[in-house]
Amino acid sequence: MNRTNQKVDLYLMDGCGRCKYYATPKCKVHTWQQELDILRHLVLDCADLKEEVKWNMPVYTFGGKNILMMGAFKEYCAISFFKGALLKDPNKILTKHGESSQAFRLIKVTNLKDLLKMESKIKAYILEAIELEKKGAKIIFNKNAEPIPEELETKFKDLPDLKKAFFGLTPGRQRGYILFFSGAKQSSTRESRINKYLPKIMAGKGLND
Repeated sequence: MNRTNQKVDLYLMDGCGRCKYYATPKCKVHTWQQELDILRHLVLDCADLKEEVKWNMPVYTFGGKNILMMGAFKEYCAISFFKGALLKDPNKILTKHGESSQAFRLIKVTNLKDLLKMESKIKAYILEAIELEKKGAKIIFNKNAEPIPEELETKFKDLPDLKKAFFGLTPGRQRGYILFFSGAKQSSTRESRINKYLPKIMAGKGLND
């Protein structure tokens, strides 16, 4: 039975469509096409997972719950576990998406040779993530959220689409932006930072994407 999703086939051919390089040789997906294809088949070897597309990215679910997603970046491609903080990580290959990330954890792939050596280890992490979901494991989030800076609140009022895009980001990405914007002492600097990163927020990207 063919368990692949045609939308993911299109993603691997043309990219995610979240930047101007969609369907061009400059698309980051093309840089990591072979590695992403191997990761895809590793995931699909786990029969419990369903292949879908969310946020223009390949996402793999179990019982309607998000387990992991694939993505391409400038320096690497990766699979990201939605509850990665709960994984045991005996091989020390998981990394945070950003310092503020409470749940997401990535396995980064920087070359084909290393990926081929890691295949069995990566699959073990995928299987563990599925088992955690079967057991109903949950992330306990830090509820002491940092206050949104006044300059960003003002932008939300002026640009409703920005507010919608910002709160559509993962909690870790939201927190990363808030910490970065709030870290500036002067209001003018905070506003400058917000204006600079506004296109990334609108594109659904995090501070370090």
